[in-house]
Amino acid sequence: MSGGLHIGNREAEQVHARCQTEVEVKHGVGLHARPSVTFTRLAKSFPCSIEVAVNGSDVWLNGKSIIKIMGARIRKGSMLKIRADGILAEEAIRALKGLIERNFDEEKKHGRTA
Repeated sequence: MSGGLHIGNREAEQVHARCQTEVEVKHGVGLHARPSVTFTRLAKSFPCSIEVAVNGSDVWLNGKSIIKIMGARIRKGSMLKIRADGILAEEAIRALKGLIERNFDEEKKHGRTA
């Protein structure tokens, strides 16, 4: 690396990690305000870039932007492609996919069971 910066092999691999997944939104009303906030808050907790494409679109949205995620009007049945690039990318993808698959943990918050 230039500038005298030395990064160990493991760290160097994380810096250049790129991951992508696809997941269906099964939440009853899609990504309305609460799920969008939950998604973007989790996305912001990772140091990598996170982008989302909806229903096969080639337009990638900033997954950390509440405005972009809510503005996409993601409904039940939508297919999301989520990609991450950078440190902890794999963990970010795993966490975000899990959140969507668990319906944003809303059943637990409101005392309902699935």
